[in-house]
Amino acid sequence: MQLRYSFRVYPTPSQRVALAQAFGCARVVYNDNLRAREAAHAAGVKLSDTEIQRRVVTEAKRSPERVWLSQVSSVVLVQACRDARTAYRNWFDSLSGKRKGPKLGKPRFRSRKDHRQAIRFTRNGFGVRANRKLYVAKVGQLKIAWSRELPSEPSSVTIIKDSAGRYFASFVVAVGDRSLPEVDSEVGIDLGLATFAVLSNGRKIDNPRFLRQAERRLKKAQQCLSRKEKGSKNRVKARIKVAKAHARVADMRRDFAHKHSIRIIRENQAIFVEDSSVQGLARTRLAKSVHDAGWGMFTRMLEEKARRYGRTFARVDRWFPSTRMCSVCGVVGDRKPLQVREWTCTCGVVHDRDLNAARNILAAGLAESRNACGGAVSPAA
Repeated sequence: MQLRYSFRVYPTPSQRVALAQAFGCARVVYNDNLRAREAAHAAGVKLSDTEIQRRVVTEAKRSPERVWLSQVSSVVLVQACRDARTAYRNWFDSLSGKRKGPKLGKPRFRSRKDHRQAIRFTRNGFGVRANRKLYVAKVGQLKIAWSRELPSEPSSVTIIKDSAGRYFASFVVAVGDRSLPEVDSEVGIDLGLATFAVLSNGRKIDNPRFLRQAERRLKKAQQCLSRKEKGSKNRVKARIKVAKAHARVADMRRDFAHKHSIRIIRENQAIFVEDSSVQGLARTRLAKSVHDAGWGMFTRMLEEKARRYGRTFARVDRWFPSTRMCSVCGVVGDRKPLQVREWTCTCGVVHDRDLNAARNILAAGLAESRNACGGAVSPAA
C-alpha cells in the first residue's frame, strides 16, 4: 500500500523564485503536451508518448522560444508530460466506459493564474540530506518541518504551493498493512447536522461547525478583498488573507475527521455507515451545513483506515428506512420530519431518532455482511 506523508516546507526567497520558475516550466510543458495530442487526434495521426515528449521537451529546449526550459530540472518536465498523458487517457477511458465512476471532462489547460501549483520529482531529482533538509534538483536544500518519521524510502515527492502561499512536500511511501488487535465491538454510525455522528453504542460526536464559527472572520476578509482594485498588489495581499482563512477552516475540519475516524477504527472491529447522497443534499437549502460537516471526507477516511488496519467497513443502502424502523420490533412507521427528534413506536418503546437509526444501520450492515438471506434486520433478531 502506498500513502502520502505531507510536511510543511519553508523555502528562502531565492528558492521561491526557483520554484516559481519550475512551476511555470511544468505548466508550459503540460499545455504543449495537450496541444500536441489534440493536434494529432484532429489530424488522425497516431503519436507515441516518446515522440510527444521528444517534441515538447527535447526539441523545445533547442528552440529560441523555449530555451529557458533548460534552467529547470528535466525530471519536472518529464513528470509534467506523464501527467498530461494520464489526464488524456483517463478522459478517453471515461468516454469509452473503460474507466469506472463518474464521467471525466476533457483535460483543461493549466493557467498561471491558478492559485495552486505543483511539481513532482522522482528519486533521481530529490533526496533527504544528513542535516534533515530536503534537496531538490535546481532548487537547493529546503528547510522542512518533520512532524513524524517516514516509514520507508520515498519513491517520489511533490512540491505544492497552495492558494494561501504555503509550501508543502508530499512524499509517496510504501507501507505494509498493520492489522490492529481484534475487538468484539461493532458499530453503526448515523451522520447528521445537529449532531455530527451518533454511534449505535450511544456515543455522540458534536458537530463543530467550523465554517459557521469562522463566517464573521471570512466575511470581513472577503469585504476587504472586494474593495481592492483589480490587478493591484493590495488585492493580492487581501486574496491571500482570504485564502489563509479558508485554509484554516479546512485544516481544522480535516484534523477533526482524522482524530475521530482513527478512534472509531481502533475501538471497533466492524463499522457501518449509511450511503448518503452528499451531492444531492448539496443542492438543497442545507447545502452550506452539509459541506461544512464534511461527511464525504469522514467516511472516506473510515474506509481507507479500515482497509489499512484490517477492519471491516461497509455502506448501508441509502433507501434503507433506518429512521422509520423500530430497532426493537422492526415495524416501519411513517416518515419523520427533521424537527421530530424522538418518537414512540406502536410497541411502546420511545426512540431517539439518531440513536435508533444508528442501531438499524448496524443491524442492516451485519445482516448484509453475514448474508442473512432475508432474515429480520433488527438488533433483537
